[in-house]
Amino acid sequence: MGSTAGLHAVAPPTETPEADAEDPVRAAEYWLDDYGIREAWATTRGAGVRIAIIDTGIGRGPVEFQGAVVGGTDVSGVGTDDGRTPIGAVDASHGSWVASLAAGRGTGPDTGMIGVAPEAELLSISVGFGASAPVPFTEQIAEAMVWAVDHGADIINLSLTTNTPDWDRSWDDAFLYAYENDVVVVVAAGNRGSGTTRVGAPATIPGVLTVGGVDPAGRASVNASTQGITIGVSAPSEDLLGVSADGRLVQWDGTSGAAPIVAGIAALVRAAHPDLDAANVINRIIRTARPPAGDRDLPDLLYGYGLVDAAAAVSANVPRVSENPMGSLEEWIRLYRRAEATPAPTPTEAVVTVPPLPSADEAPPETSPLLPSSDTLLYGTLPLLGVTAAGILVALGVTAAVRRIRMASRTPRR
Repeated sequence: MGSTAGLHAVAPPTETPEADAEDPVRAAEYWLDDYGIREAWATTRGAGVRIAIIDTGIGRGPVEFQGAVVGGTDVSGVGTDDGRTPIGAVDASHGSWVASLAAGRGTGPDTGMIGVAPEAELLSISVGFGASAPVPFTEQIAEAMVWAVDHGADIINLSLTTNTPDWDRSWDDAFLYAYENDVVVVVAAGNRGSGTTRVGAPATIPGVLTVGGVDPAGRASVNASTQGITIGVSAPSEDLLGVSADGRLVQWDGTSGAAPIVAGIAALVRAAHPDLDAANVINRIIRTARPPAGDRDLPDLLYGYGLVDAAAAVSANVPRVSENPMGSLEEWIRLYRRAEATPAPTPTEAVVTVPPLPSADEAPPETSPLLPSSDTLLYGTLPLLGVTAAGILVALGVTAAVRRIRMASRTPRR
């Protein structure tokens, strides 16, 4: 289990020849233009929508988060009550990087790192990966999901993976609770570069919007993404920027960054269409996605329904649906989880009298197998004697007749 990110540089580019007048940090955020985000800002910037970042915690210091984080908590047992203390010896700033991509405020109107939905609100829920927390990881995620829902989250971002398709039963209830309360759950697909060859939970849970990663040219990322049938859409996962907990800007890779880009787009859709439920928000995002380069049958194991398009997701005419296109966790549970044991039948209150059984026949006295029994005498010996006597009488009669014939033949004729 762990995050799905890879840090490969300590600073973003400082010069952009193609846009000399533009802030170099903003210019380095290529996804803002390539994926229709700036165009979508003409309609909305995500005001009124709340995104929960379940991660290592969002740092307190960076100016990019001022006014953005409206609440938080710690479920790891090692953080602080507000969820703003970074957790973990490695990638402690992971939660801050994720949050800056989703809803960073920038350092000024046109400067500094800005998120996809810069007017959305953030909830910081700190979790600990592996041995860094005394609370089991599965319990942390289940508790974090419920807390996020109870504190008004419209969207939950999970930039983490377990590297296994299965999940703990406690997640059944936690994710169902989010769905039942109309929350969009966005999940990272994982990275081959970190050993994930196929999507793992929570990206395998029905109903979540799983995000795969592509390089700046829109091709499936070799190291900073993975593959699987549960991928819904793809978004940039290479050469990303992020604000660390101490305010430094970094460049990093991974579907950990692709997921909050899509979470930010979901916030734009919810702000532009407040009447839509979570299923239709997800449906707009996947149905307006752009096909990747090449002739491919979609949905695809690498790209899902295609490359996310913020402008189309916000403004296109998309028919409504009645069910989450990413599947039903409730139906999955009904089919694959063992049914609860049926209760034992309740005994009747009336007393039923059962009549006594008839007495058993007495066993016949033991006899020697060499002596005849009444049955052998009746059905064996007596019929045999009768047949034998009849045979003797017939034999005697035949013998007497033969003698008479012989005597007659010897008498002389006169």
